[in-house]
Formats: sequence, C-alpha cells, structure tokens
Amino acid sequence: MNIAYLLKPKSKRRSEALKPTQSLPFGQIRTDHMLIVDYEDGQWQNARIIPYGPLSISPGATVLHYGQALFEGGKAFMHPDGEIYTFRIDKNAKRLNKSAEILCMPSIDENFQVEAIHALIDVDRLWFPIQEGASLYIRPFMFATEDSLGVHPSKSYKYIVILSPSGPYYPAGFTKPIRLLITKKFHRAVSGGTGESKAAGNYAASLRAGEFAKQFDASQVLYLDAQNKYIEEAGAMNHYHIEKDGTVVIPEFTDTILRSITSESIIELQTSLGLKVIQKKVLLDEFIEKIKNKEIIEAGGFGTAAVVSPVGEYVLEDNTILTVGDGSIGEYSKKIYTYYTGIQTGKIKAPYGWLKKVEKNLSFKTQN
Repeated sequence: MNIAYLLKPKSKRRSEALKPTQSLPFGQIRTDHMLIVDYEDGQWQNARIIPYGPLSISPGATVLHYGQALFEGGKAFMHPDGEIYTFRIDKNAKRLNKSAEILCMPSIDENFQVEAIHALIDVDRLWFPIQEGASLYIRPFMFATEDSLGVHPSKSYKYIVILSPSGPYYPAGFTKPIRLLITKKFHRAVSGGTGESKAAGNYAASLRAGEFAKQFDASQVLYLDAQNKYIEEAGAMNHYHIEKDGTVVIPEFTDTILRSITSESIIELQTSLGLKVIQKKVLLDEFIEKIKNKEIIEAGGFGTAAVVSPVGEYVLEDNTILTVGDGSIGEYSKKIYTYYTGIQTGKIKAPYGWLKKVEKNLSFKTQN
C-alpha cells in the first residue's frame, strides 16, 4: 500500500509567516500537511499525508479519559548545499517505541517512522525557514482512540507527525543563562512509573511545578529523586554540570529520567570535543556545596529544543541564590553548543549515520 499525499508547491501562509527578517517563535507555526497512520485490527495501516487540520475523535476515546498518549521531538536542518537533513531521527523512532512499551501501546517499525517523517518533510520542504538559527521541528505523537470507558489499553491508535518551522527555543537564544528552582516540593517521577517515557501525562504533571518556579523568577524546576537526595533532571531537559577540571557530569540514566538524545550524543562526542563526559549519581548537598566553593564552574540542561541551556543561577525555596561561576555562559558550554549545532547544520562533519538527507519526490510502502 503506497502512502498517499497531496503536494502544494507554494503557500501563501509560508510567504507571510516565514519572512527572513521576522522573529520566528518556537513551535507556534505549522506547515500545510500532516502524516496520519491508523492502528486497527492489530496492525498499522492507511498511512496518508493530508492537509493540516482538526482531528475527529470520539468523546469516549481512551486518551481523553486515561491519558494514553506519547510524543517525540526531533529536528531537521538546511545545510550549505541547500538540502534538508534530519538529525538522529532514528534515535527518536527508537525512543518512541520505548515509550510505547511503557504505556502499553503498539510499537511502529523504526524504519517506517523515518521514511514517513522524510516523506512529510519532502512535501512541505518549502516551509523550511531561511534564517540563522532556524530549524524544522518534528513532532511525532501517538494516542489511543478506542471509544471505551474501561481502564485497559486501547485497541486502536493514531500515529501522527506534524512539522513546525521554528526559531530558538528561548527567545534570547544562546545568549542569556537561565535560572532553575531547586525544590523538594515537587517530583517528576518515581521508580517503576513512566519517568523514562515521553508520556504526555509527565508533561501535564510538570505544569504546576513550572508555575511554582515562576514565583522565583526561574524558567523551570530542577527535579530531585523521591527521597530528595539526588539531582535528576529539569522540566524539559537533562541536567549537566561542569567541574573545574573540565569534566562534564550528567546524572546517570534511571527509569525516572528520560534518556535525552542530546545527552547521549554529547557523551558519544566527548573525544571529538576534547572533553571528559561521565554519568554518575549527583548528591544534592554535594552539588550545592561545590557551587558555593566554585568547584562547579558551569551548569545547564541538554535537550532537543534548546540543545544547551546554560544555567547562571539556582534559587532555593528560601530565596537563597546560588551563582554558577560568574553567572555567565561558560567556555565549555559554548564549545559544546557550537560543535553540536555545527554538526546539525552541516558546518562540521557528523559521525556516520547521524544525518539523513531528505530526498525529493519520496514515496514508500507502509508496513502490512
């Protein structure tokens, strides 16, 4: 069964929304099309690319009552050769299936996911924003559609991909360090739960903590483990810190921490970066003491949306301010950001297989 799609070579929305001189928000603009695949009768079927628009869903759909939903986030970049390349999208496909396993949802062939995403980008390639620092943000997601009020895994699902021409995640870009709130009031996940997945509910549960952080002029919460002993991750990114000898420390992955593809990539790139990157459990008390003693000189977050989010300050619930280094973006963080984005944009040679060119006039067969 061939995928069916409608190609619209030009779009008024594109020309009006993506002017090179216009400030481009992150995640607010959509391209003209979306990809949809249905899971019915135990198999994925009816793959199609159609105009972007509202979905029809039953009021009794499992997702609306029991939250069976997940998503991914990837990026595509235009290189100096004028071609569009996805960045490690196969890792997103693999992680989506890990989330699906945790949420009792069906897996979807990883090669199929990559081909489907490339086909959609090919259709809407004219939507790529031609401006510095821009990307095409890729949002695959899956949700349960069975009309049932029983608490059990759904028998039907939809897998959908939408695209968002985007600028930097933070409006100021990589120019201004953020502040994180360290609190024992909220916890992102506990062992044995869904913390390792990109479950939609994980992010819904984080909203209250995010609103609380605003009271302290903080961008996000730095979550701790359930015993308030170890640092885990921030609301939308993995955490890192850099010690004065240049060692980059990322909390070790557990079933309460999402495996950031950015973190994994930086670990793989440590030789090329000339840095030592390690993972270990990070004691909160030790972390705070090392910041005070200037043994930790840089810190921040790693994630797809922002890549590197340097942290200039941490604030505690008693309004104590902990300044990292001199509070500015450090040289190691700059080096990581520059090298990583250089690979993404084709300015630095990428490891084999990390970039996949989006070929033109794509068509493919769905799995049967």
